[in-house]
Amino acid sequence: MRATMLLSPVIPKLSGKLIVLASGSPRRLEILRNVGIRFEVVPSWFKETLNKGLFKAPHEYAVETAKQKALEVARRMPLKHLKTPDMVIGADTIVTIDGMILEKPIDKQDAYRMLSRLSGKEHSVFTGVAIVICHEKENGVDYQMIDFFEETKVKFAHLSEDMLWEYINSGEPMDKAGGYGIQALGGMLVEYVHGDFFNVMGFPLNHFCKQISLIYNHRTTSSNQDSASVGLSHNSPHNTSILTQPPPNLTAQSSQSPTSSPIHNSSPSPIQIHHTQDGPSSSPVHKVKRKGSEGTADESSWKLPDSLFTHTAAECERQDSENTTLPQTTSREQAIELSVAEHEASEPNKEDLEKITELVDGFKASKALFTASRLHVFDLLQSRPGLDATQVAQEIEASVKGTERLLEACVSLGLLKSKERTSQKTVYENTRLAAWFLWSDAPFSLHEYIQHCNNTLWPLFSHLESAVREGTNQHEKAFGKKSKDIFQDAYFSSKEVKLRFMNAMHSIAKVTGKAVATAFDLSSYKTACDLGGCTGAMAYEFTTAHPGLSVTVFDLPAVVEMSEHFHPLHTDNRVSFVAGDFFKDELPKADLYILARILHDWPDEKVHVLLSKIADACKPGCGLLLSEIFLDEDRKGPRRGLLQALSMSEGKQRSATEYSLLLKTHGFVTANVRRTDNLLDAMLCIKV
Repeated sequence: MRATMLLSPVIPKLSGKLIVLASGSPRRLEILRNVGIRFEVVPSWFKETLNKGLFKAPHEYAVETAKQKALEVARRMPLKHLKTPDMVIGADTIVTIDGMILEKPIDKQDAYRMLSRLSGKEHSVFTGVAIVICHEKENGVDYQMIDFFEETKVKFAHLSEDMLWEYINSGEPMDKAGGYGIQALGGMLVEYVHGDFFNVMGFPLNHFCKQISLIYNHRTTSSNQDSASVGLSHNSPHNTSILTQPPPNLTAQSSQSPTSSPIHNSSPSPIQIHHTQDGPSSSPVHKVKRKGSEGTADESSWKLPDSLFTHTAAECERQDSENTTLPQTTSREQAIELSVAEHEASEPNKEDLEKITELVDGFKASKALFTASRLHVFDLLQSRPGLDATQVAQEIEASVKGTERLLEACVSLGLLKSKERTSQKTVYENTRLAAWFLWSDAPFSLHEYIQHCNNTLWPLFSHLESAVREGTNQHEKAFGKKSKDIFQDAYFSSKEVKLRFMNAMHSIAKVTGKAVATAFDLSSYKTACDLGGCTGAMAYEFTTAHPGLSVTVFDLPAVVEMSEHFHPLHTDNRVSFVAGDFFKDELPKADLYILARILHDWPDEKVHVLLSKIADACKPGCGLLLSEIFLDEDRKGPRRGLLQALSMSEGKQRSATEYSLLLKTHGFVTANVRRTDNLLDAMLCIKV
């Protein structure tokens, strides 16, 4: 409330201005919405790869990253969106302890290392914030930069091993700086907080509101924007600079006063005003002229490495999920004219060429993987590492020339690694990637799914043009037969083909099962029914994760008949199998129903039939756990889901909101949604 009151006099001045948040963080989005500012979200494409060793203090790293995020969006929007924002807000949050910066963990082991280090100790949370004010001019755009940071002290309680792993297995640490989210389950780990609580969530709201108030309550508009920056109060504790928009093919460098030092919650320090005029100045200015003229910077500039301010045309073409669209008044011809004007004097960028070539050659990479897998190259090198091309060729019964080229291609894809022996012969062995996923007996082997892609999806996608034109599945063209039901169609009548399909589904379930099974606390449920649970791989993960739960796998008779091929050596008697058709037959009674990778395959009418049957079987309080690839709300990702949709099945891919609304029509209320770090996401709904 206090932060909102700070902005009350400013809100009318912001009306009609295009304010952009250069972050996709849902926490920052929620915090800023509470202030009453209307803004758009355009996540930054800046890669957070700054060398931490270049910065004297952790907060400098956070501030610089925030600046880069905000500047990247400010520079991209006039080119990509054909409109210039009035203000861009960038932020970066880090956790530091003992001089070490902790960002987002890369996996569960990394999360464990971070949280173990924080256990029982006090640490600092820094958020760097950058506000870029954009001024349009005839020859480009000037950027005025205001940046600051906030520090909050947080003390963790002493954490037991059980508590650590319980929290890590919840999945919450994986997208949070320092490996915890104070606003959710992570709050239970915290003993005390000294400072701004919102800062720990990712955005120092009070400090931000004070800065915005200073900018818009104390600014004086210059009569000539070409020559001077906006005037600000001399008691603002932040840095300000003016930058002039460079052409997209020029590299710019950061400029910062060597004497400037942002102060956390401190007494004000003098502001430094940077002018775009040439001439001596006590503060550094970075100025780049358009149309290929050389960039100039004041000699007093403190220059960071070139990579910190490199924003090329390639970055304006990178895929991402920004939430803005082209103005309706902009014609296609205007967009083309602008694009030509921006690139007429430039050569193709290396990153652009690599990106487009990667897409063009993508099918070759897939087929190389499929072929190596089909020939059991990874199985061979897992059991006998260090073979040369001649030896591999002999074992897989292939030509030496072809084998050598296939092995070299796999090396380039990061699937194999090569080294020379003293005999000058190159020998090969699996990389970690192949050892984890590609040999047949790996714990998370995708070998069978890869074969399914090669045997089924590859032929289907070879007819993608027809599929797009007709809007229908191309099974008949690919295989000569229609496929209304994958197990009842004549093509799938042989036991061998059915088993191959089940192997593919089993391998995916083995990879995704634990992430789905541990997504939520299911201790209140005693019985579950996995509808379309195929081999039971997912069911076994649920009983492993939840000792008090028993699971019934309900699938077609042909599937249940062959499921015994996939049962673990030590059969869990809490997993049972029942044969039936979930569209026609009565469903087994359960407290919790599981739908994993089911709904996206079926047309709406069948989806409603199935959900109606589940709703009828459920008492109030029963659960429905849905696991699918959840599309982003703007339907710009993830790529896997959108590419999968091109198979043109009768069903469709949906976002979490769309699934939630669908289930609501059948009396289910969404209790929790979990974006896992795996191939599938999860949603838990409760029958009301």
